[in-house]
Order: sequence, then structure tokens, then C-alpha cells
Amino acid sequence: MGLWDRIQKDIQKSIDESITAMRKGATVAVEKAEELAEEGKRRYRVFELKMKVQSNFTDLGGKVYDLVSKGSKNPLLDMKVISTIKGVKKLEAQIAKLESASSKKSSKKGARKSKPKRK
Repeated sequence: MGLWDRIQKDIQKSIDESITAMRKGATVAVEKAEELAEEGKRRYRVFELKMKVQSNFTDLGGKVYDLVSKGSKNPLLDMKVISTIKGVKKLEAQIAKLESASSKKSSKKGARKSKPKRK
């Protein structure tokens, strides 16, 4: 085998290795992008739920104020108030579930071995 043949073979080998490395890198990038997209969706869902809780608290305050201003002895016995409180509790449970799922994933990532820092 001549010099030119060895050079061509080495170049082709380098190209093949580069393509393999690029495919691996692209696969890792796609996986990371999917993880980040899922985390973003989860955070947005938590935000939406918290906004609903805020809205329910506003409604609850308005209902209680209305009942008290009309002379109601105990506004907590009103069915609308009870219903709103139950709704808030359900939303809180959903938020807690989503936030715990998010924290579990982030703690798994933290458990990975990190590369030693260069000095």
C-alpha cells in the first residue's frame, strides 16, 4: 500500500469517527432538549395551577365578604365557600404532585458523578 492509499484510508477513518461522534453528540443534545422541554411544560403547568389558586382565593374572599356583609353568622357553612375551599385543596394537591416530580428528577441529576475540575 502506497503513501497515497494510507492517507486516503486515514482520512476516511477520521471522517467515519467524526460522523460517529457527531451522531452521539446529536443524540445527547436531543435527549437533553426533550428533558428541558418536559421540565418547562411541568413548570408552566404549576404556574397555571397557582394562578387558578390565586383566582379561587379572590373568589373565596369575595364570597366570604358578601356573606358577612349580609349578616351571615358563619360564612364557612355556605356551600359555595365549602366548594371553593375543596377546589383549592385539589389544586394544592396537583401542585405538590408536580413539584415533587420535578424535584425527584433534579435530585437524580444531582446524583450523577460530576467530572473533576481542572486546576
